[in-house]
Amino acid sequence: DMRPCGLWLGAALALAPLGAAASACAPEIDPVLGLAFDSRYAAEDASASTLIEAREEAAEAALKPLDTFIRDLARDLDAMLETPADEPVARATAAACLLTAMADWAKADALAHLETQTVRLTIGSRLAAFAIIANAAAAELDQAADLEVVQGWLAARVDEQMVFWETAPDRAGQNNLRAWAALAAAETARLTGDAVMRGWSAWSASYVLCSAAPDGSLPQEMTRGRLALHYQLHALAPLVTTVASLDQQGLPIRDRCDGALGRAVQFALSDLENGAATQAITGEVQSFFDGTDTIEPFQLAWLEAWLVLEPDAELAAVIEPMRPLRYSKLGGNQTALWAQ
Repeated sequence: DMRPCGLWLGAALALAPLGAAASACAPEIDPVLGLAFDSRYAAEDASASTLIEAREEAAEAALKPLDTFIRDLARDLDAMLETPADEPVARATAAACLLTAMADWAKADALAHLETQTVRLTIGSRLAAFAIIANAAAAELDQAADLEVVQGWLAARVDEQMVFWETAPDRAGQNNLRAWAALAAAETARLTGDAVMRGWSAWSASYVLCSAAPDGSLPQEMTRGRLALHYQLHALAPLVTTVASLDQQGLPIRDRCDGALGRAVQFALSDLENGAATQAITGEVQSFFDGTDTIEPFQLAWLEAWLVLEPDAELAAVIEPMRPLRYSKLGGNQTALWAQ
């Protein structure tokens, strides 16, 4: 039964706050040309759940300009999507502005110098956000002077990811990080029409999904101890969105490996009330239920894409009080993006 108990949302979540009023354009932030930081987690902790505070601070500082730029773009895309359809000039102006902001980074060849394995492992979610936002903006324009340079830039960055993941560490090869790279490839392929990149996205997403256990748990995320359920949700964000994106591009993979995607979704939704199923696998009370963490609306933003793949009136009614569901790494307002 794919329908979750309605209690978990009412108990665990507050309403998603509306974003602040957006400016006409994303503010200027200097392009981030390179990144170099190491893993935030202690190497001796096999579950990768023990944070090293100094490393976490270093990573956050390095990523702050990049993530701020993405949040600003997502905010301005939200404003564009909220502009009524009968105001096409306003929507087109906002879309052109988004592409111009990204083109500034593209012309600088931003993110071309990724100096550590950790950076190369984790850049996929940021590339995915850029590609999703670029697609949404391009859809509003008959032609855009800045689109070609953005296409070329994202294609180059994703090509590098495709090469990197062929020799990435085994454990990462089937976890959420590979799934985010798959989403970046799917959305960049949508933007450029690159069939090889689209196929790589389908392969990568399938490679992760096909690792799912019969109960739908994702083995690589279940190694994360008290953070396992957190990371199951984190993996579902790109997995569900990739599958929905590829479906729209005429490459359906949702039924691969005996419906692994549906099983993974069902496992997560069924465990959001108390984390018992994940605890039984990991032997640890999950972070959402040990007093150290809470389920936030953005962690369920992928449900909008899921409902496009699998309409469910009861699930839609359960999440209705949280709408619009937003997550910057998925491009912002998922409720609006998937209603298009």
